[in-house]
Amino acid sequence: QVQLVESGGGLVQAGGSLRLSCAASGRTFSRYGMGWFRQAPGKELEFAAHISRSGIFTYYGDSVKGRFTISRDNAKSTVYLQMNSLQPEDSAVYYCAARTSTYTPGSIPRAQDYDYWGRGTQVTVSS
Repeated sequence: QVQLVESGGGLVQAGGSLRLSCAASGRTFSRYGMGWFRQAPGKELEFAAHISRSGIFTYYGDSVKGRFTISRDNAKSTVYLQMNSLQPEDSAVYYCAARTSTYTPGSIPRAQDYDYWGRGTQVTVSS
């Protein structure tokens, strides 16, 4: 089992940047593919980004592609989400998640594919 704790959320103006972190503890971090999801009030959980166990492969949701970058440091058991050019529609609770199953390139990662979840960190973008 792995425990996940997100940090780095906050309030930022439109056009600004934030970097989220997700620290993992428990089993070997490099065993897990990692993802970021987000959920805005009244909306469904939305996939944002995924990174493979080694960090070589990344995949992004259409709404964040070109603005967000996912990365990981296996030595620190941490995954990051660098968010640039933030807009009010990016406001949401951001969750990191870990999966043991292998991601299939070209498929859209689903929440049910991830086995462990953090509690989330709030990101608010003001206009």
